[in-house]
Amino acid sequence: MSSRFLNSILVLMFLTGCGGDYLPRPMGYNRIDLPEHTFESLSDSFPYLFEKPQAATVEQDTFNLKEEAWINLHYQDMGAKVHLTYLPLGSQGGDVKLVLNDAINLTAKHQIKAYGIEESVLLTPKGYTGVVAELSGEVPTQFQFFVTDSTKHFLRGALYFDTAMKNDSLAPVIEHIKIDMMHLINTLEFKN
Repeated sequence: MSSRFLNSILVLMFLTGCGGDYLPRPMGYNRIDLPEHTFESLSDSFPYLFEKPQAATVEQDTFNLKEEAWINLHYQDMGAKVHLTYLPLGSQGGDVKLVLNDAINLTAKHQIKAYGIEESVLLTPKGYTGVVAELSGEVPTQFQFFVTDSTKHFLRGALYFDTAMKNDSLAPVIEHIKIDMMHLINTLEFKN
């Protein structure tokens, strides 16, 4: 009786297992292991100082090689870069109004694809004024900021990813890097 029962089960499996349309299963989400938030001081060779995340390496920005104070914080394991651009103000460089307008316009260019742009004005522990812009939607940069002393120094940062993943999949990484950037802003000090 057991061989008859086994044969019946095999026939039943054959009849029910070979019918219908096959639908492939969706691919799984990437596993993202985020490092601890640990920081170290930036080297002394720039006109600014801050505590950078240890998870990021400092690279010279290749967009404008003559600007030696332009750097990238490269999160290689996360496929992200924070582009930092520094401009001197006043008699040393640009007009603060023009520089601020450029920074605001760079953020506003993302309004076409952004669902929303939330901007916050802040005062750093060193007394500098900053603006943080958080962009939502499928935009190339989800987090931007600038900090200035309004007389001599201006530093702008923007977060970019080297991947085509959707921003909702990158949300944990974006939030992790936002914490790092807020620490950078709060420890930033311009040299005289």
